[in-house]
Amino acid sequence: MVVLNKIYTRTGDKGDTALGNGARVAKHDVRVEAYGTSDELNCFVGVARLHASAETDTALSLIQNDLFDLGADLCRPDMEKDATAEYPPLRMTPAQVERLEAEIDVMTATLEPLRSFILPGGTELAAHLHVCRTVARRAERLATQLATQETVNDAVVRYLNRLSDWFFVAARMANNAGKDDVLWVPGANR
Repeated sequence: MVVLNKIYTRTGDKGDTALGNGARVAKHDVRVEAYGTSDELNCFVGVARLHASAETDTALSLIQNDLFDLGADLCRPDMEKDATAEYPPLRMTPAQVERLEAEIDVMTATLEPLRSFILPGGTELAAHLHVCRTVARRAERLATQLATQETVNDAVVRYLNRLSDWFFVAARMANNAGKDDVLWVPGANR
């Protein structure tokens, strides 16, 4: 249970922050950048929800909760010590990735195949989902960068990779099942 009685602590005033295991690192550490970007993505998902149907809102709600799980996973290094930890850390699971894949498959089954790249836009919801897609890709790049330096839960990287795909397909769904996608016209303005 998290209890926040005081929001400011002054412990980060010199540019460092505490990880989930108590270690202190610079606020610009790649681990902090990775989970900070997942938090940023969560905020964009919150904005997208303002424009979503009830069904899409429910799916986005699950994603927001997953993104908190993902941030908790990333903020806790030393995966090899999980078994001996007094309080086992929360880790992303393959089931969370599989849920996204199942949802992508259901949405994709109703879409016509793409014959062109699409431009981000269309409906308000689609535009917001495309922003979510690109922020998810940035979070993925940071997580994979971190993985070159330290151990990162494979389910984190897989989830972020699948999540950007989910946002892409959901944006197409928000554009009248892809019928109102904005198509890229190569060299149109030459």
